[in-house]
Amino acid sequence: MVDWISLAAPFAYLGILIGSLVTFASLYRARKASKSASLAPWFSPHLQRNIYLSLLHLDQPSPSSDKPLTVPDSILKAALLRRATEDIHRIISVRSAKQALSTLLARGSVGDELWQRFLRAEKEMEEELKDVVQEANALAPNWGTTIFQSANEMATNAVIRKRVEEVQAQAKVDREWWDRKRETTRTEFMKELNIDVEEVADRGSDKGTGTSTPATVSRPLPTGLEKGSDEDTVLVESGGPTTPGGTVGKASAKKRKGKK
Repeated sequence: MVDWISLAAPFAYLGILIGSLVTFASLYRARKASKSASLAPWFSPHLQRNIYLSLLHLDQPSPSSDKPLTVPDSILKAALLRRATEDIHRIISVRSAKQALSTLLARGSVGDELWQRFLRAEKEMEEELKDVVQEANALAPNWGTTIFQSANEMATNAVIRKRVEEVQAQAKVDREWWDRKRETTRTEFMKELNIDVEEVADRGSDKGTGTSTPATVSRPLPTGLEKGSDEDTVLVESGGPTTPGGTVGKASAKKRKGKK
């Protein structure tokens, strides 16, 4: 016969243990879910999605009739395309940040809270893509297969246009800087050129007003007149003729006549 009284204690212990574990797990999941819900969102509010949903659920009555206003399909398609374009930008942001964030988490540089925010944003983006595909197929058959291709082209075009505008704005600034630099360089060059011209003019005026000064030139006398002659030097003007018919030649002729 089984002694149930002796087995009651172990069964009670197991029941209490299992109940405590279940309670702890449920409390932990509820706390984790509330903490995850209280985390700041990874992205800002999705404005394009809100606009599309507002247009889709627009049911205000017309002033002329009691029928609600119907938004044309072209406007709905344009709003959905804008929504898909914004989703493309967010997908690129998530994919570019995932590898870097996982590396930082492995090194311990970021906390688990940031990683949880990122995982929640990634999950929300997956649900957003599915919702966009369903809405596109509802507006036009098989449009969900090509809507993101069109949205990618629009996003690329927007990025290129923004880059061109930045380059044009920078080109205008660079042009103004270059004009100022060229004018400054030209002014400095003209100042240096004027200084050089003035220096050349001053040197020319000094040469034009200069006077010649007499210089004493010592010349050897002829062999026959070296003895008995005490006039060994002759004063001549600088730049004067040095030919025998000049001053030296006349002085030599006078000396010869005196000796005869």
